[in-house]
Amino acid sequence: MNTRQISKILHDNDFVHESGTPEELKVAEYIMARCEEMGVTPHLEGFEVDMADVTFSKLTADGVDIPCEGFRLCGSGEVEAPFLYMPSTDPDSIAKAKGKIVLLDSGLTHFVFQDLYAAGVAGIITYTGNVFWRDNDIDHKELRGYVSLGKKKLAVNINAKSAAKLVRMNPKTVKISVKQDEFKGESHNVVAEIPGESDEFIVLSAHYDTTYLSHGSYDNLTGSIGLLGIMDELRNKKHHYGLRFVWCGSEERGLLGSKAYAAAHEEELKEKCVLNVNIDMIGSLMGKLMAIGSAEDAVVSYLKYLAAEVGVVLEARAGVGSTDSTSFADKGVPAVTFGRMAPQNQATIHVRYDTIKVLSMDNILADLKFIAEFTRRMADAARCPVSRKIPDTIKKQLDEYLNRVRKD
Repeated sequence: MNTRQISKILHDNDFVHESGTPEELKVAEYIMARCEEMGVTPHLEGFEVDMADVTFSKLTADGVDIPCEGFRLCGSGEVEAPFLYMPSTDPDSIAKAKGKIVLLDSGLTHFVFQDLYAAGVAGIITYTGNVFWRDNDIDHKELRGYVSLGKKKLAVNINAKSAAKLVRMNPKTVKISVKQDEFKGESHNVVAEIPGESDEFIVLSAHYDTTYLSHGSYDNLTGSIGLLGIMDELRNKKHHYGLRFVWCGSEERGLLGSKAYAAAHEEELKEKCVLNVNIDMIGSLMGKLMAIGSAEDAVVSYLKYLAAEVGVVLEARAGVGSTDSTSFADKGVPAVTFGRMAPQNQATIHVRYDTIKVLSMDNILADLKFIAEFTRRMADAARCPVSRKIPDTIKKQLDEYLNRVRKD
């Protein structure tokens, strides 16, 4: 793969492609076509996703309209209640939420929602964006299933400028109205495999979906290109371990694609998968390549040595990332995620500014070549040197990330 090919893939898919939409499927089919061009046969694995079409949203503060978007999957209805700005979600603040419509500085995470619901909150307002940006974009948020656990509470999202306006107004009451149609849809994982000499394999993953506002050039067409580039680098030789490529749909909605894949292939992953290599956001114009090892500490040390050997600047650490590798690590598969993290204010994600402009074709190529070299060494090993045992410290972080326990 060369920089011209990378640029073409980015331009060909330069549009919003959210979970469960025809546009997401269009990108999946594009990836399949690129695999076929390289002589690797792909297939689609569909999985069910909760969907909603919000037909009406309204937020008023003391009778003044505030532009908003209703949360998908929060239900339909209308509620009016006293307003409360909540800069913190500590227990004392949560206790004050009873019967109020609250404005949160935080996102609507699992424990925040469950605490607010138990406290008797009347409704919820969140915000996204930046008071200094010129746009007034409002992201489409959703009350995710693993957050709500089947409970409903009306919620809307607003722009950061409107959030500041609300706090200045300090209205006595606010009213939320939402109407929506909720239904079941389908998203897809794209899977392709290069067989190895052994029946054991390495799974390589990257998500290809975007959020509502983003074209997803950085997050994560670059990762999807990374998998195609690695396939191109390694397809002409038979390796000891097979290479299974999984482009995951619906990552932006809570790793839904990788969770679906890991659940459907759980026994196979436990018995035959020796390693997961995940790519999420590479090739930014500025920034440095990073690696997070959800595995034994030796993986981090090995990556540092490899980077020094081949002359790549790499920051590596052990931990759990908010990305698809988490789904594999949770099934006992040691995992490494690679990403080039841009400095603050040099590249943003989940907004309209995630475009080709923040990328370097040369950096994408350099990043995928380093990841391909790491993968090649693992694939050609007589025995994969990475222990299949997930350390207890990583298991604890997985439990926290997946909302099984609260963070200390």
